[in-house]
Amino acid sequence: MIKTNAMRLLETAKIPFHAMEYEVEESDLSGVHVAEQLGEPVEQVFKTLVLRGSRLGYLVCCIPVAEELDLKKVAKAAGEKHVEMLPLKELLPVTGYIRGGCSPIGMKKRFPTYIEETAILFEEIAVSAGARGVQIFLNPEDLIRYTGAETADLTV
Repeated sequence: MIKTNAMRLLETAKIPFHAMEYEVEESDLSGVHVAEQLGEPVEQVFKTLVLRGSRLGYLVCCIPVAEELDLKKVAKAAGEKHVEMLPLKELLPVTGYIRGGCSPIGMKKRFPTYIEETAILFEEIAVSAGARGVQIFLNPEDLIRYTGAETADLTV
């Protein structure tokens, strides 16, 4: 298994996690497909989305893979008037990650992060390890602490 920057950062911070690999299919990068391949419930596998706010600039949201982000709820949680999804062509330059491999851990800079409040209902959740084909499983409270995230209702 490859060791990603996100894994190294968690090890340095002494945060327990385990990683699982899955088969990447370029034709289907959906998180639901990832959850199915891992044999995990879609409620516990989270996707990382990057947005731009009118005041704060970039912000990160983690929500369950089968859910849809509610931009109005995100704006309210972030204290913004308006937020929009970051155009795909800007994802790599801003975060250092590509689509399908974007992790809330280890971006180029630390951005305000919001995690769907349902995450705390589980002993562990999965997020991208920072590369397509690898997910990190960790306690949501550890992820919240490490990223400095706030929890909020973020989905439709």
